[in-house]
Amino acid sequence: MTGPPPPADAGQEPTGHQVGLAERQAMLVAALVAGGPPPPGFAPAPLAATRAALLRKRAGEVARHWPLLAAGLGTDWTATFAGWAGGRPPSGSLRDGWDLARVLRERGALPPAGAEELAAREASLRYDGRQAPRPRRLPAVGRAGGAVAVQIAGRVRLLRPAPRPPAPQRAVGGDGPPDTARSAAWISD
Repeated sequence: MTGPPPPADAGQEPTGHQVGLAERQAMLVAALVAGGPPPPGFAPAPLAATRAALLRKRAGEVARHWPLLAAGLGTDWTATFAGWAGGRPPSGSLRDGWDLARVLRERGALPPAGAEELAAREASLRYDGRQAPRPRRLPAVGRAGGAVAVQIAGRVRLLRPAPRPPAPQRAVGGDGPPDTARSAAWISD
């Protein structure tokens, strides 16, 4: 013998019960990962908790492919990603991160590190938002949030980093007005 025997219903049409089960399973999956309505017979609270856990897991997977974007958003990463991905079916971690970065760029909310990462990706890969990214063959330039990256002969270089917001001025001793003249460096007691 060369394996287990075929199932008893192999080659037969699915029964009404099997079709109903498949439809209910599809409704559950849509409710969990694509923002669909809760299927009948499911308690909303556990369904919402499961949806939130799956979004956190998905955010972690995207952060592995887009570490600078996630780090640039800091503690807001999970909430930002969940707000964006809540009603969208997953399209893969690389593509989800790319789509989110483009949305943040359009809103003017892309952090500088994320802008540099997006510029480098735009220079090295061709992505139209529908099909999987493909490597570029010819030299290319990627721009995002003031960052400029160039790809030549398969190597990507960041030509101009994204502008960073100015660092806040610290006060002398921590109690007084900000030390804008930087006099603390030359005044001694």
